[in-house]
Amino acid sequence: MTVAALTRRDRLLVIGCIGVITTLAWAYLVHLNDQMSPSMEYDRMMADMGMAMGEPWRAADLLFAAVMWTVMMIGMMAPSAAPVLLLFAASVRARGPASSFAPPVAAFAAGYLLVWTAFSAVAALAQWGLHETSLLSSAMAASSGWLSASILIGAGAYQFAPVKGACLTQCRSPLGFLMGHWRNGTSGALRMGLRHGVQCLGCCWALMCVLFVVGTMNLLWVAAISAFVLLEKFGRGGVLASRLAGVAAAAAGVLLLARLW
Repeated sequence: MTVAALTRRDRLLVIGCIGVITTLAWAYLVHLNDQMSPSMEYDRMMADMGMAMGEPWRAADLLFAAVMWTVMMIGMMAPSAAPVLLLFAASVRARGPASSFAPPVAAFAAGYLLVWTAFSAVAALAQWGLHETSLLSSAMAASSGWLSASILIGAGAYQFAPVKGACLTQCRSPLGFLMGHWRNGTSGALRMGLRHGVQCLGCCWALMCVLFVVGTMNLLWVAAISAFVLLEKFGRGGVLASRLAGVAAAAAGVLLLARLW
């Protein structure tokens, strides 16, 4: 089964939906960054004068962080789901009537995004913990060099972990995933989306943790990691790029440790 089995209208529909979702997510992030920049600059100035007063988070703050992370993950990861969604759509179209096309594809996408929503909730809790322990700077980056070095070394080492390799192999072979894990019906599509999301999470979660080093709202780094995820998953040299990134991250962590001694 190939994407060529889809009609031009079907391809445009799937790609258009992914494009709209990604565009909206990035528009929100840019707007949020513009809104937060003055406040972050003020906090930075206060910190430079030794007058930083970090207030404990309320439930609304935690919810806001979870929403921010969720939108960010959608903006970063939705494009990388395009190949498997297109292949899944082609398989659904080939197996059933036209009327059964949209619900399974939407269910697959929903399952995939649910996994990243769950990750976003965990990331928001981690951000809350860092804030409460005064380990988060005004730029929403780790303020401890030891913590930053640990994250970089851990993320670099994970690039060589067997589970990382297995998940990357699955992500780089969407057709193989669909053939090996096919389930019929809308509920089956949801389970497939959840499974693929878990594999994608297993491939990319450590890269997302690097945002705690460079700043969770550093949009240049968010865009760079998004581009790297696409290269890692679908580029010809994706596996090599993954290994090189691991070496680079670990080396940066070691150099940071050396500066702290």
